This record gives sequence, C-alpha cells and structure tokens, in this order.
Amino acid sequence: MKGHPEVIDYLKFLLRGELAARDQYFLHSRRYEDLGLHALYARINHEMEEETEHADALLRRILFLEGTPDMRPDAFEPGETVEQMLRKDLDLEYLVRDNLAKGIALCERHGDYVSREVLVTQLADTEEDHTHWLEQQLRLIEMVGLQNYQQSRMGEASPSA
Repeated sequence: MKGHPEVIDYLKFLLRGELAARDQYFLHSRRYEDLGLHALYARINHEMEEETEHADALLRRILFLEGTPDMRPDAFEPGETVEQMLRKDLDLEYLVRDNLAKGIALCERHGDYVSREVLVTQLADTEEDHTHWLEQQLRLIEMVGLQNYQQSRMGEASPSA
C-alpha cells in the first residue's frame, strides 16, 4: 500500500529518533551495570528493549507504506553521571513526546489512521511509563540526595555479574 510521502518521511524521522533513544539507553544501562547500580541497569535495559520495539513498529509501518527506512540513528549526547544520565533520558523522552504529537497530527491531516494509532500507542508508553518514571527518579534524588538514591538502586547483582 503506497503511503503519503509526507507521512513516510515523518515516520522515517521518528525511526531515527527511536534508534537514537535505544542506543542512549543501551549505553546508559551498561554504565549503570558497570557502577554496580543493578536496579537502574535492569530498568534502563528494559527501556532500551521498549525503544527497540517502538523502532520495529515504525520500521514495519514504513515498509508497509512502501517507504525506504533510514536506519541511521540521530546523534545523541549521553550522560556520564547518574543524574546526568537520568536527565538526558528525560530530555530525550520530552523530545520524543513532542515529535510523536506532531506525527499524530500529520497522520490525521492525511487520513492515515493506522499510522496514527501506532504513534498514539507509542505516545502513551512515552508519557505514562518512560517520562513518568524518569521524573520520579529525579524527584527522589532531590528528596533523599544522590548518595542515598544510588544506594537504593544497587539491587541484586545479576547471575552473570
């Protein structure tokens, strides 16, 4: 099924963003693991997997609409400290949220309600899960301090660690 070129181009733009989000979460999760913050590693590794699922849904939709995917992730600047990583991830989620909202409006203008539904699903996940959780973590750091927060996120080491 041939899709509207403007919708396909925007889906390709979103795909590059999801790939960058996946890569940022991938790096951050491994930094948490290296620091011994196993609970943070587990959560951010899960976020990386969800970003991969988002990218997969966009990729499949682009192919269905007879578009040519662009698999080059957008550039990103990872954090180095725990607080920086959480802040960078939250800033990224805010950007993704705004981009998804624009994509939803574009799909509506062109009557592509299936693509719109893909984006609505991703927007709900972005707002209700990713963004909310990251905001909570940064509030916890403000409330209990970075050292106490980090201690609470050590969790159990994985069997491979």
